[in-house]
Amino acid sequence: SLKMASDSPESLMTLCTDYCLRNLEGTLCYLLDNETLRLHPDIFLPSEICDKLVNEYVELVKTDSIFEPHESFFTLFSDPRSTRLARIHLREHIVQDQDLEAIRKQDLIELYLTNCEKLTAKSLQTLVSFSHTLISLSLFGCCNIFYEEENPGGCEDDCLVNPTRQVLVKDFTFEGFSRLRFLNLGRLIEGVNVETLLRPLASLAALDLSGIQLNDVGFLTQWKDSLVSLVLYNMDLSEEHIQVIAQLRKLRHLDISRDHLSSYYKFKLTRRVLNLFVENLVNLTSLDISGHTMLENCTIPSMEEKMGQTSIEPAKSSIAPFRSLKRPLQFLGLFETSLCRLTHIPAYKVSGDKNEEQVLNAIEAYTEHRPEITSRAINLLFDIARIERCSQLLRALQLVITALKCHKDDKNIQVTGSAALFYLTNSEYRMEQSVKLRRQVIQVVLNGMESYQEVTVQRNCCLTLCNFSIPEELEFQYRRVNELLLNILNQSRQDESIQRIAVHLCNALVCQVDNDHKEAVGKMGFVMTMLKLIQKKLADKTCDQVMEFSWSALWNITDETPDNCEMFLNYSGMKLFLECLKEFPEKQELHRNMLGLLGNVAEVKELRPQLMTSQFISVFSNLLESKADGIEVSYNACGVLSHIMFDGPEAWGICEPHREEVVKRMWAAIQSWDINSRRNINYRSFEPILRLLPQGISPVSQHWATWALYNLVSVYPDKYCPLLIKEGGIPLLKDMIKMASARQETKEMARKVIEHCSNFKEENMDTSR
Repeated sequence: SLKMASDSPESLMTLCTDYCLRNLEGTLCYLLDNETLRLHPDIFLPSEICDKLVNEYVELVKTDSIFEPHESFFTLFSDPRSTRLARIHLREHIVQDQDLEAIRKQDLIELYLTNCEKLTAKSLQTLVSFSHTLISLSLFGCCNIFYEEENPGGCEDDCLVNPTRQVLVKDFTFEGFSRLRFLNLGRLIEGVNVETLLRPLASLAALDLSGIQLNDVGFLTQWKDSLVSLVLYNMDLSEEHIQVIAQLRKLRHLDISRDHLSSYYKFKLTRRVLNLFVENLVNLTSLDISGHTMLENCTIPSMEEKMGQTSIEPAKSSIAPFRSLKRPLQFLGLFETSLCRLTHIPAYKVSGDKNEEQVLNAIEAYTEHRPEITSRAINLLFDIARIERCSQLLRALQLVITALKCHKDDKNIQVTGSAALFYLTNSEYRMEQSVKLRRQVIQVVLNGMESYQEVTVQRNCCLTLCNFSIPEELEFQYRRVNELLLNILNQSRQDESIQRIAVHLCNALVCQVDNDHKEAVGKMGFVMTMLKLIQKKLADKTCDQVMEFSWSALWNITDETPDNCEMFLNYSGMKLFLECLKEFPEKQELHRNMLGLLGNVAEVKELRPQLMTSQFISVFSNLLESKADGIEVSYNACGVLSHIMFDGPEAWGICEPHREEVVKRMWAAIQSWDINSRRNINYRSFEPILRLLPQGISPVSQHWATWALYNLVSVYPDKYCPLLIKEGGIPLLKDMIKMASARQETKEMARKVIEHCSNFKEENMDTSR
């Protein structure tokens, strides 16, 4: 039973379970001797809670990389007087022999062990302790559970010469498992005698022998009065098999499907075989014949059909043998057979490859135990999502999420699943998706990026993240997503397209977020990573999107974040700035990004002395005349110089160029700008501009600040008038107008800014009573 990603809110039970598992020490447990988890002595938990704790724990270890597994977790459930377990589902490497051993005193009713490859024959002995209560058991894919280690020499020194070897246990049977009704032995290793193993079971109701080759299944007739479900997936059938199956008259579910790619099968399904099933298995409600080749023509010639009239009346069936069914089947598996394309299929649910409904049914039916089939079904869904519109979007998304979670280590599913997610989350489907569902998508995408350094998966995952609003929708996984992207960008061999998408994402992630986020990402090595990328591009003499995005990302991450500005200087950022200017004199977008970043550095008083060299000041002064990108480059160069001038003449520690000469060029530049310029800039706070107003040491800096405010409040009043009022800009402007040292034109402009803001306030006042 796979957990489907649901779209309804989490239950209180789920939230509490999750909280307790993430905080075991603070809730149910204490640490003994600083290492062993122990349950508090006054706790008693019923099976409803214990089952959920164990099953959720397995799920968390499997799908949440941040969750730390606990060595002694299963020992918490060792005493039935304080904890009760009844139905548990354990998966993969998470469970080892000692974990099952720890809970051997529990009266388990249902135990599903799926692909638990670490379990050995020691666990077979533990199973015996559950034998008196167990009703359902799955050992699917537990490929080592019938092996025990045998040391042939038996002595210490001998071990080096004769290492332990794996020996098959031949004498284990289900003797004493008197209540066992449901058993899954899928992918059992060769050499185990299935007939001997199962003979003691008195009344089996369901048996799964997927992936096991048995030439003789005659022993199945001992359960002909009790067996209602039989799965023989990937068993190469013969006429003898068919005759035995036809005797199991109580069967309601029969699965003889196969993976048509896995090996060569001699057996072909005929009209006669299907007729035999329909005649003998009168209770059949579910049949799976996926992957089979049909030898004789099982279909009715199309003259008898009115094409396109789907009907669940068996009498109209396009598959001849099914015309004699008493009622339609609940499920019919026809995936990768020619029959799924027929007009009349007498079943309520069909798995196949003809349309979206059939494909989704296939993903749903095969995800847990048949990843090889599931990845091909998801590939078909990918084509449907890419070419047509998905009509069952939520179901499709939930099924893909479930498959990706369940098969975190299956490369094929990760490739096809991540590609399908890209199309299922794009903007045309956006309205239909809840916050919870979109978060689940982000989680599985990040899991994929973590588990796979493989190019296709990484590219698909990065592209899928681009379908989300960044940073808002990724904020709940902020650290993790940044770490993963930086990890991609720090790899020595890089795929050009992934590099471009990853830099774009990094840039978007540090735009419009709080300063503590920016500081945290800076500490992760963000600044260093971007500078390394710039260095590489410089060496190749390429100015592409990666180069531009890297500078833009540095501009964003240094915004009002002094620590990151300092890192930029410490890692030779200024050297790269000069080299890029020299190498790419015509690249306007690049110049704008670089100067925006230097504007941030110049806002930090302690760092300004490092900008105070003849070379830098000359470069900034020359850029005042730049017409690149409208006024942006000139404006940013003037901003950098305004902050430097604000430190006064005594901070001007260079002979060339002269301070007065640079001031003159700044006035000229500001006067040349069009006050109605639409801007390529985004201020979250005016604080760095406002600090230039109440001073007399550099009137030109005061003028640049006033011009900046006037331009922004007149071109974008809705955004910037409220910001200026909120940050106390109006009294600062009023005080400046009274200052003797301020220039007349600066005062005129300040009055216009105040006027703009008061008009804006009046227009937007709430006049409703």
